[in-house]
Amino acid sequence: MPDPLSQPTDSELVARVLKGDKNAFRPIVERYQNRLYAMVVGMVRDEAEARDLVQNAFIKSYQGLDTFRLDSSFYTWIYRIAMNLAIDSCRKRRRRKTGSFDEAVAARDDDGEMLELHHTDGPAEALQRKELRHRIFAAMEELTEEQREVLLLREVEGLSYAEISESMGIPEGTVMSRLFYARKKMQGLLRDGGDAGSTAGTTAKTNAKSGRAHE
Repeated sequence: MPDPLSQPTDSELVARVLKGDKNAFRPIVERYQNRLYAMVVGMVRDEAEARDLVQNAFIKSYQGLDTFRLDSSFYTWIYRIAMNLAIDSCRKRRRRKTGSFDEAVAARDDDGEMLELHHTDGPAEALQRKELRHRIFAAMEELTEEQREVLLLREVEGLSYAEISESMGIPEGTVMSRLFYARKKMQGLLRDGGDAGSTAGTTAKTNAKSGRAHE
């Protein structure tokens, strides 16, 4: 396995692209495509659409590399591009009023799951997990884009309040407020959904306490 310390930084790769080395952009794509996909699929809840949006985000970032500040975080920059595309997609879908819900699993590099569930074997347990996951994403449908985004950054990406503040361009106090109300709304929706929802609500509470413990 390559030593991460020996790998070129994002800024070094961007500088190489700007000097004409188009192949230098591929390592950036490989470095961040899974993380971006995890965030975008959590927003749009459609795997195919999420892949398209992430691809468009990389295209837009490549086309606008000359506006990127080399002393900035490339991930924060492209994350903002991808999330803006996802939010626009959600708003267009809402205007169309399709009322459809596409189930998607929030995958991440280490194969973790948002609001991680206890996995057991057997068809009955697998069905219960599937139904619970569906409840979680259906509940997320009721959140605002801002609440959903901050919840995903915290629960899926595992970012600190300071990192979320930088990514979203909002004060840490606003991050804490949005996260509090997002968790509270999710827990209420899951409790109202029945026994499986209550289990998920308990899991969400555990994650919330764990998150506060790591601040």
